[in-house]
Amino acid sequence: MSETLVIAIGGNALIEDPRHVSVSAQYLAARHAAVSLGELAAAGHKLAIVHGNGPQVGFILRRSELARGVMHEVPLDSCVADTQGALGYNLQMAMMNEFKARKLDRTAVTVVTQVLVDRDDTAFVNPVKPIGGFMDEEEAQRRGQEEGWIVKEDAGRGWRRVVPSPEPIEILELDVVRTLVESGVITVAAGGGGIPVAFDANGELEGIEAVIDKDKAASLMARSMNADRLIISTAVPRVCIDFGKPTQKELDVISVAEAEALSAEGQFAPGSMLPKIQALAAFVKATGNEGVITDPSHLTAALDGKAGTRIVP
Repeated sequence: MSETLVIAIGGNALIEDPRHVSVSAQYLAARHAAVSLGELAAAGHKLAIVHGNGPQVGFILRRSELARGVMHEVPLDSCVADTQGALGYNLQMAMMNEFKARKLDRTAVTVVTQVLVDRDDTAFVNPVKPIGGFMDEEEAQRRGQEEGWIVKEDAGRGWRRVVPSPEPIEILELDVVRTLVESGVITVAAGGGGIPVAFDANGELEGIEAVIDKDKAASLMARSMNADRLIISTAVPRVCIDFGKPTQKELDVISVAEAEALSAEGQFAPGSMLPKIQALAAFVKATGNEGVITDPSHLTAALDGKAGTRIVP
């Protein structure tokens, strides 16, 4: 049976090897992701895809920093817009090639998407969103002093720069996205969580220096569209508790109440799994529909209940 699915894909999923981060290498990763997405499209599902952009925004900012004094610097909202175009293009082309290989009469499109935030959000005084590449502590502290960055350790994986990540309030191009998805177009939207914008004193929109969490944006999109399921595609096939300990355990199906209790216990890392769990729980509570976390190769199996971690009402 055809379903309307919102699928969130991490920006790190588009970098399969940290030693190879070129545009061509990222396209190859998108091509691999398109195989799983193509299976869902072939099954007749309607898809909205939200991609992350943490590493890619970091690359753009680094170029801007290196060119300081020669070229103008690029604000964060423009960095997000740049990644929406570039990564959306990669995913769009990869899916079109996959559809052609499958002789599938589907098409894909990317929508440059603005997301409304509150300029008084407390996130602006407590930056937590990791961007850019991983560093050891020594390099991170040095870059923090030299560049004025705020740096934090990221879920045991290394140190990264962190920036404000306000809550998404409204997806401004939602009606366009909904129309495309309902018509069967595979739609890449709210890339990188959406371009953060807010109203100024005159009631006009302006860009905000921040990066919105892509899982929260995907959850907002899925709730706003009343999607049948929200799927968060990440690096692991299932969510684990007691991660990295001898008592580590994979989760198959958990309720919203159980997800919230495990979150309160500190089972999920704030910069990694926690926002994914929170995004799915918000979707399930609002819609009564199911949320899923799995890796790209298990997307189809997860829809059949044979893989992934499912969060249910």
